[in-house]
Amino acid sequence: MTDILSGQAPAALITAPGSGQGKSIVTAALARLHRNAGRRVRVFKHGPDYLDPMVLEVASGQPVYQLHPWMTGENECRWRLAEAAREADLVLVEGAMGLFDGDPSSADLAALAGLPVLPVIDARGMAQTFGAVALGLARFRPDIRIHEVIANRIGSPRHGELLQQSLPDGVELLGAIPRDDAMAIPDRHLGLVQASELANLNQQLDAAAAVLAQAGLDRLPATVTLQAPAPLAPPPLLDGVRIAIARDAAFAFLYRANLDLLEAMGARLSYFSPLADDTLPDADALWLPGGYPELHAARLAANTGMRAAIRDHHRAGRPILAECGGLMACASSLVDLDGREHAMLGLLAGTSTMEPRLQALGLQSLLTRDGELRGHTYHRSSLSTELQPQARTRKLAGTEAEPVFQVGSLTASYFHGYFPSAPALVARLFRGQPLAL
Repeated sequence: MTDILSGQAPAALITAPGSGQGKSIVTAALARLHRNAGRRVRVFKHGPDYLDPMVLEVASGQPVYQLHPWMTGENECRWRLAEAAREADLVLVEGAMGLFDGDPSSADLAALAGLPVLPVIDARGMAQTFGAVALGLARFRPDIRIHEVIANRIGSPRHGELLQQSLPDGVELLGAIPRDDAMAIPDRHLGLVQASELANLNQQLDAAAAVLAQAGLDRLPATVTLQAPAPLAPPPLLDGVRIAIARDAAFAFLYRANLDLLEAMGARLSYFSPLADDTLPDADALWLPGGYPELHAARLAANTGMRAAIRDHHRAGRPILAECGGLMACASSLVDLDGREHAMLGLLAGTSTMEPRLQALGLQSLLTRDGELRGHTYHRSSLSTELQPQARTRKLAGTEAEPVFQVGSLTASYFHGYFPSAPALVARLFRGQPLAL
């Protein structure tokens, strides 16, 4: 019989009418506010996002996992939340885009898990219309619960009073956040700046938490019961396989769930820096994840020791998985944001070039006889190559499907995979076996 996980905790899904309303920093500041009050806070992120979770981990002091009914699966969404509710004093989920945007949307996740929804509404240039926006969010779907909203970026206490007076019956103002420098995190072409690059992030989060406390946002949301069947353990398909993973400022787009799965299947993980190291750890396989190689291309090109070590690994027929930024590093060369060309690993004949606009965005999957690896694509570079792909992903939403290249023991694509969706396929990739199409 399958065990049922069940837990109770105050919980909320933090959302907004659209992107740019401030929900990321509000979620992080709420996590830090309650952590500073002595509470254990667990935070999750809806959708395929690497950058927001980095900040949320610093804010909460706890690991952050992705939740997405399609990519991670409905059952996983439920059990991760239930597991968190068993141990935490507060569970927060940061939504993606606007509340009803996408398929599945943040609203779909809230309805699936039974989470109360807490919208953050940017109130700049708005007075009584604030109430209309709140009413629309609260009444648009009957299967979600919105009883409170947060006003963000108000101009004065009087402004906050007008917003509160505009709210319809059944919807209250949890707090009104003034405009403050602490409530802004810098971003770049793929999203927020990585948490590791923000030298004063802890101090800023403490300051942001203080802003929220002064705005009356120190009250816990409603307590809910979260429950789900416990997952089955994956088979030991990578027992004893040593996997070295690139992790530094250039390669940092790693889902915690992917790392957990590799270890649960028996792999032994180690980490190295293609920027700082000149040798590889002892490893049977390498993983070059996504990140920002374009910002560090000169250093990557100059590290001849590391480039030689990775080439030797490939020449010996040992597996390499390269995702997005990893694919860019495996190309012959990379043209950066300033138009400068840098020599890369040369394992994949071709050139990756940074473009003025986003080149791909959307949910995708790779379907093979070993299962369907679900994930997404999101990049601003293009690849010029005469190589023919071994396979192509399937597009669920967004731009065109991505090619998947296999060159000897290298598997490379712009596609980012969520490993728990297809453990057998992931094991095949890290054992260097051809795709079973």
